Amino acid sequence: MRIKQFGLVGRNIEYSFSKKYFEKKFLENEKYKNYNYKNFDIEQISEIEGVYEEENLSGLNVTIPFKEKVIPYLDKFSDCAKEIGAVNTILFKNGKKIGDNTDVIGFELALKEFTSKLDVKALILGSGGASKAIEFVLNKNKIDLLVVSRNPTGNQIGYNDIGQKLVDNYPLIINCSPIGTFPKINDFPQIPYKYMNNKNHLFDLIYNPKKTEFMKKGLDNGAKVCNGYKMLVLQAEASWKLWK
Repeated sequence: MRIKQFGLVGRNIEYSFSKKYFEKKFLENEKYKNYNYKNFDIEQISEIEGVYEEENLSGLNVTIPFKEKVIPYLDKFSDCAKEIGAVNTILFKNGKKIGDNTDVIGFELALKEFTSKLDVKALILGSGGASKAIEFVLNKNKIDLLVVSRNPTGNQIGYNDIGQKLVDNYPLIINCSPIGTFPKINDFPQIPYKYMNNKNHLFDLIYNPKKTEFMKKGLDNGAKVCNGYKMLVLQAEASWKLWK
């Protein structure tokens, strides 16, 4: 029986959600018994050329730090991925490698579950590939936003620019950086948590650990918090729909 191979491309991804999620999906459904999912842990994006040579490759997810770097290694893009400038899903169709971004679907649905108040302003912590998808969703929903970066450019601001006024005026704070993820679970974005209150909503794209230091510090000051697990499930299912 011909195996259909799927997988995740990233760096240091042994902890990955995707592999466990799809392996469980394949085990639970008899019609997927010839499907396989594996991690392609690479150091440099150029190594994806070797991944493409994998036999019966049917679909790939892409994670940190390659969501933007993978773009030159693709043939076509969805309108969404093209506008965002970042890819988290690759499908193979008619000999072409097509980039898409299902982080958008995952985040938008998860955010609406987390808070119905989509008229609030938002701070986006981080300026990498993940943050670009979040920025796309917020713009689509007409949510005013500020991007916070360690090396701000253009309209971005630095972490030292965040004071009480910004925390009050931008009650939705979304961590799109990898700060605080396993194994560095004691790290957290350097923002003034002391100014937070019950009007703040903290959404952390990190899912491991389940409760990050970013979330804990928000909770300590009365904020509502959410991790990235629901978003991951929703984006994984959106990827699956593209591959099927």
